[in-house]
Amino acid sequence: MSTSKPNMSDLGQSLYAMAEQLIALENRLKELEKDKTKVAFGTMLEKGGVHGPFKTDVTLAYNKVFTNIGDAYDSSSGVFTAPVAGVYYFTFFYHAGKKATNLQLFKNSQVIVRTSEEKTSYDTTDSGGNAVVLQLEERDEVYLRMDANCEIWAGDHHTSFSGFLVSKDK
Repeated sequence: MSTSKPNMSDLGQSLYAMAEQLIALENRLKELEKDKTKVAFGTMLEKGGVHGPFKTDVTLAYNKVFTNIGDAYDSSSGVFTAPVAGVYYFTFFYHAGKKATNLQLFKNSQVIVRTSEEKTSYDTTDSGGNAVVLQLEERDEVYLRMDANCEIWAGDHHTSFSGFLVSKDK
């Protein structure tokens, strides 16, 4: 049985090749981590009591932000601005006041979905909501608008607006 000593030159080349592979894998991992864009927000309208009616249509600025991963929701304007192109999911719920309520979700300046609650003599308040999946481009804006002369309840965790990135475009 013969024992041979490893060739130091061969070991050096193998070590060099493994180091190159490790660097390539680390670079690939960094690229994959960059692709893991996270965008999600959850808000509530917490201004205490009835919000509205107003003389004109108003964009609802949800003031209680409990999640804003990616900082895409602006609570002062009520506008979500897509930080990356992709597929997003949005949902909103409200508790209607004693007047009719009409809310619309806009993508840029286009109404995408709406929900309404009509005041009746036998049913003084109700809740409503809607949801939508949207393909957005970077910098597209999504927001909720309430019609003039409508009102919603802005207290006790009844009125919310949320959204998140489902998948980023490549």
